[in-house]
Amino acid sequence: MSEETLQTDARLGRALVALEAWRARGSEAALGTSEWATAASVAEGDAMKLARQLRELGVEVSGSQAEGWRLLSEADLALPEVLGPKIAGTIFAGGVHHFARIGSTNAAAMRAGAEGFDADQSTDRGAVWVAEEQTAGKGRAGHQWKSNPGDGIYCSALLRPRLSPADVIILSLAAGLAVVEAVHEVTGLWGDLRWPNDVLMGGRKFCGILTELNAEVTRVRYVVVGMGLNVNNPEFPPELEAIATSLRIQAGKRFSRVELVAALLRALDREQAALHNGLGAARESILRRFEKYSSYCCGCAVVVEEDGGYEGVTRGLDDRGFLRVETLQGMRTVLSGGVRKR
Repeated sequence: MSEETLQTDARLGRALVALEAWRARGSEAALGTSEWATAASVAEGDAMKLARQLRELGVEVSGSQAEGWRLLSEADLALPEVLGPKIAGTIFAGGVHHFARIGSTNAAAMRAGAEGFDADQSTDRGAVWVAEEQTAGKGRAGHQWKSNPGDGIYCSALLRPRLSPADVIILSLAAGLAVVEAVHEVTGLWGDLRWPNDVLMGGRKFCGILTELNAEVTRVRYVVVGMGLNVNNPEFPPELEAIATSLRIQAGKRFSRVELVAALLRALDREQAALHNGLGAARESILRRFEKYSSYCCGCAVVVEEDGGYEGVTRGLDDRGFLRVETLQGMRTVLSGGVRKR
């Protein structure tokens, strides 16, 4: 693989699960090399290599071939083997792909969709690409998304929803709701949704969502929902500190990225299931909940960055999910422009 695409070896996941299980037992003794190698399905001579690779991913492993191995602190890697039990029963079960480094999780998921990934499975089947670091992460309108290794969550979900292209905005809004509800479940914090694809806290952005699709005129083939969350970033460079934040900065403590990814995938699974069970009822629920969790949607003085830019006051979402803004010239519907408080 190229330097920018380093997919995590499945043996690392098995090795980490074995170390975590041993640590949970509270044993004073180290996990023996033979036992660890068996759990990871590798030769005993590869134990040192496993330890080195886990350390490169930020896992604190101590020990040697002779002494055995210990996990010094709780690991925070969303490996398939670690996430598996936490997302059992969802559309993402068995479909997690983890990368130490990748150009863009969205680009990888879109390629997989084009190549017919899981084409022989049910249309309800999903998959997700998770990376420790992105080297070419992107947001709306081609903006770059800064992806510090180990600090954030950088993931893209491949979905095959039963929607028309005109309805995909509802899925994008549902992804924002999934982020808000997953973050609250794990951290107790509430995010503020800025239409259509940002989640903020304290007026600063901690999550961006990028939805891309491949569709025919009347049918969506697949959708990729990319989500970048600033989780444990301790600070931001001067050019970003006024507009960006992280969950760690907001709460003053670190959070488990594994638990956040798992909660996010469970929430996305619930949102897609609701859409499949009845678009009309799900749409109404999504629109009302989005307005509830957004200080931008109703009665907010805003500047809209489309059609040369204009100002107005927001008046909620229309039946399709687009933002309505009342201007001096009358009511307008925002179709694609960024929205900022005035």
